[in-house]
Amino acid sequence: MEILEPILILMAILAGLAALAPKMKLPYPVLLVLGGLFVGITPSLPNVRLDPEVVFLIFLPPLLYEASWKISWHDLKTYRKPISRLAIGLVFLTTTVVAVVAHYCIPGFDWPLAFVLGAIVSPPDAVAATSATKGLGMPRRTTVILEGESLVNDASALIAYRYAVAAVASGSFILWQASIQFVILAIGGVLAGLAIGYAFVWALRKVQGNATVEASLNLMIPFVSYLFAEHIKVSGVLSVVATGLYVSWRSSEVFSYQGRMLSNNFWELLGFLLNGFVFILIGLQLPWLLEGITEYSMTHLILYGLLVSAAAIFIRMAWLFVISKFSMRFGFANEATIKSKGELFIIGWAGMRGVVSLATALALPLTLQNGNAFPNRDVVLFLAFIVILVTLVLQGLTLPFFVRHFNVKEDTEKEAALERKLRLHMARQAMTFIEKELPVLGGNEFIHNGLKNRFEQQIRYLNGSLPTDGIQPSLKTRNDQFKQYIFSELEVINFQRQEIIKLLKHDNYPEEMIRKVEGELDVWNVAVQSRLKIIK
Repeated sequence: MEILEPILILMAILAGLAALAPKMKLPYPVLLVLGGLFVGITPSLPNVRLDPEVVFLIFLPPLLYEASWKISWHDLKTYRKPISRLAIGLVFLTTTVVAVVAHYCIPGFDWPLAFVLGAIVSPPDAVAATSATKGLGMPRRTTVILEGESLVNDASALIAYRYAVAAVASGSFILWQASIQFVILAIGGVLAGLAIGYAFVWALRKVQGNATVEASLNLMIPFVSYLFAEHIKVSGVLSVVATGLYVSWRSSEVFSYQGRMLSNNFWELLGFLLNGFVFILIGLQLPWLLEGITEYSMTHLILYGLLVSAAAIFIRMAWLFVISKFSMRFGFANEATIKSKGELFIIGWAGMRGVVSLATALALPLTLQNGNAFPNRDVVLFLAFIVILVTLVLQGLTLPFFVRHFNVKEDTEKEAALERKLRLHMARQAMTFIEKELPVLGGNEFIHNGLKNRFEQQIRYLNGSLPTDGIQPSLKTRNDQFKQYIFSELEVINFQRQEIIKLLKHDNYPEEMIRKVEGELDVWNVAVQSRLKIIK
């Protein structure tokens, strides 16, 4: 009961804030972090204290796996250079710059502790950025780079974080030894992740068709990958990322369509809950966090937090523009290089800190190896929270304005034409199969003609070749006709939904049978809505 009550309270707060965010036209991470701050100062709410190891195990593996599950391997490969420069080079540079600022400006911060703070606040969060720009039509390339950076920079920052924490705990740090260990840990983590991914892909093939078992195995994967890698003393973070990329790449082969839909919906829900919980948990811990800080005044703490925030924001903006100019001047630019100053500014300004910074801050150990308290742990936590608050609120609320100001937009006509081309390819290939292969497999002419009619109609609508009294319709007319066809499908679906509601009120058919038909309508609705995006 003691554990269940706080969880239920957190879920209620999270659901309420998430429902409120669209009405207030705020990115939900911004509202969650402000809500967490308010919850933390509300009297009589539970005082939640988390075991640091539990934080690392419960939150980070599934969050990393969810990010790697959603990203495209081909996109990651295409934009590997800008992603690597941001996710590896910039992360280590930010860690170093923040460490220098903390060491020389914050009393009591020696080099190891300063590097701990730098590693915690170095990785930006893609969830915060994509939430802030949702519906603004940002270029797909920009979104891919931000998401890819978030995936890889989590691994870079967490490895740096582990070394910095170890240096604080042991009191020593030797650069060349750490560099060798870093390479061994990184390579070992990737290999361990690929091995776990291969094993789970084999297991998923064996149970293919059982959606519940497929989704259950998919839930286990990040935790097994992380624990296995940590057990053999390599990077659990990189292991999870490698496993997620491999399983995602093979998902079309090893998951049934039911298992894939169930897994996608499950990870979307779990990712939302975990992100929300972490934001709110830091707010709940703020009161006792501040009680433990006696060496610094509140004014000084806020000033230190603003100073660290400014350093993190400035170095990101400077890095992007300097690297872009360097690449173009010395001939390193390619089709993936960002040349637009507006797009560079948006990627730089989208560097809001988020859930990984919160989780790693919460995961700081309470004591050192010798049993002494971790030095300035509460101060590091508070400063991390200030950086997250400043970047989320300042950058998150102003990012939509800058997107519109610089007119950083996706070429929607080009994107729609490409998607229409893909659907045409699929429909034409289906027609070829029906005409050449299907007769061999059986069936009569009536069945084949019925299938052909469906795909012929789809090809006509996608090709814009609808007859209109012998006059070739304009592009606008073809789009209007296609849109009307899709809206007609939606009207039919809505009518059938109303009929489902009526049937559920009577006993003419078993409810299980009616629910099955309702599920098929849901799938049809998803397909129609995705086609509607072509012409919006």
